[in-house]
Amino acid sequence: MNPGRGKILVIRGGAIGDFILTLPVLAALRQQFPAAHVEVLGYPHIVSLAVAGGLAHCARSIEAQALAGFFARGGDLDAGLVEYFSEFDVILSYLYDPDGIFQTNIGRSSAAQFIAGPHRPKEDAGIPAAEVFLKPLERLAIFEADSVPRLSVVAAASDENRLALHPGSGSERKNWPEAKWAQLLQDLVNLTNLDLLLVGGEAEGERLQRLAAALPPTRTRVAQSLPLPKLAVSLRSCCAFVGHDSGISHLAAALGLRGLLLWGDSEEKVWRPSGDNIVILRHPRGLHRLEAEEIMIGLKRLLEA
Repeated sequence: MNPGRGKILVIRGGAIGDFILTLPVLAALRQQFPAAHVEVLGYPHIVSLAVAGGLAHCARSIEAQALAGFFARGGDLDAGLVEYFSEFDVILSYLYDPDGIFQTNIGRSSAAQFIAGPHRPKEDAGIPAAEVFLKPLERLAIFEADSVPRLSVVAAASDENRLALHPGSGSERKNWPEAKWAQLLQDLVNLTNLDLLLVGGEAEGERLQRLAAALPPTRTRVAQSLPLPKLAVSLRSCCAFVGHDSGISHLAAALGLRGLLLWGDSEEKVWRPSGDNIVILRHPRGLHRLEAEEIMIGLKRLLEA
């Protein structure tokens, strides 16, 4: 089928970082098929980024209970979703579907060209995740697309004096100790004139509030659990970003921020955010061995570059 003027659906579950690493897929589709309608099916609070950044025309929730039948062999398929899937010329799915049940049920609903993409990259292959997610587009004659995730949003105003920091992630093993974050924040207040934007979501619990409580309120702002498009606008106004191996770090990198990432044991070659503006700090004996002084030195170099 020719999707050039038709409708293309990209289905993507996963966390924030997984979706950010799939943005090059949407960008490549928009570039290759500028007249096509590109839609995303996924978690609303995440896929809304693609619409806000102009990479998709609209988004729909993957959490609908009616979708459950599509994951059952010979499932009872919701009539509304059957009609919905039938509208598309190409359906590109990154859902975990090892037995092809979802693909089979989509075939019962739609004559669309179905392309199955990988749910996750194979870490032992050592290929950057964004490149792995682009590979299925070769079925549409899209080769050598830009694999750097890019997201464009308009910030109200740029503040070269504000530093964004995300002292959390989706996993505690990826986090630098809270006490060391507290020391770093005190050093930033005492040794620089930077204002601080502390960002995070539910995963950070009360951590942001505890850290912010020890800082001067005139120099500190907390942005917790913001809708991702609003968080993107807030981040875009900052001069740089400090964080962990997390989805928010991928978001900051996609926005073009300079970033200093405190990296744990994740496979760096596969999962690190792309871009020349991103610096990774690691310690051979583990993330917890990094000290605030090393972060301050790395940040100084980053800001002066």
